[in-house]
Amino acid sequence: MRLTSGVLPEDLAEAIRGTARDIAAVLGGRGDAAGHRGGLPVPRSVWTVGEAAAHLAQANALMADIAAGHERPYGDGTPGSLAEANERALAEFAERDPEPLADMITAQAEAFLAAVERRDPAEVLTTPLGTMSPAVLGSYLLTHMLGHGYDLALALGRPHMLDARRVALTLPFMVTAMPRVADPAAVAGLTARFAVRLRGGPGFGVTVTDGDVRVAHEPPARPDCTILTEPVAFLLLALGRLDPWPVIARGKALGWGRKPWLAPRFPRLFRAP
Repeated sequence: MRLTSGVLPEDLAEAIRGTARDIAAVLGGRGDAAGHRGGLPVPRSVWTVGEAAAHLAQANALMADIAAGHERPYGDGTPGSLAEANERALAEFAERDPEPLADMITAQAEAFLAAVERRDPAEVLTTPLGTMSPAVLGSYLLTHMLGHGYDLALALGRPHMLDARRVALTLPFMVTAMPRVADPAAVAGLTARFAVRLRGGPGFGVTVTDGDVRVAHEPPARPDCTILTEPVAFLLLALGRLDPWPVIARGKALGWGRKPWLAPRFPRLFRAP
């Protein structure tokens, strides 16, 4: 990431703004057709397009409030509690028309960017997935928008907004959040060191010691399994949007090392919130 004198790295701020605009473009359209699109189902989800867009508008507003220094309790950080909080919030918010929701998504992304620049870069903020610095919170916002933006693009038959540059900017959040979303049943009894690298980009390390999960910004020196993934495939796997075996079959993820058989198992060690 290109560091600047601001609280967020410049390329992260650009990615947040650009992703919000791309999502608004996916949702774009006027008149009766827009209302019809709001009722379309989102693949691999219980939500419609209108519900997913409403969730994004609400989540962007939540992130903007947190960046402004407001306390916003939202579940206890577990996937189940976050899902329950999402459903309660949606039940209290009636808007499902993609056009006004697109405006809300971009407006709240801008509100977040304005608010976060008033924070101390070393400040600790409380988020739905634990405490984070303002820059990691920005990475969280970007990750969340990319996941649901992909869903909306898929549902509406539009090009998605994920690319290698934006995916690389999600890693600060991923490294912070992964221990919190590890599946206790999946990691129980497992001891292994993983080096995960994005093709043409950065990497990180995951060490599991009898169910205890530690994630580091640098891969371990002697990994048991090295995983190399195409960046967009990595994020979609991490967010539960793709299954591992088809990705491996298409050559978008490779695993090697002393325990290469752990590569397909790796995404299933975590539960996307």
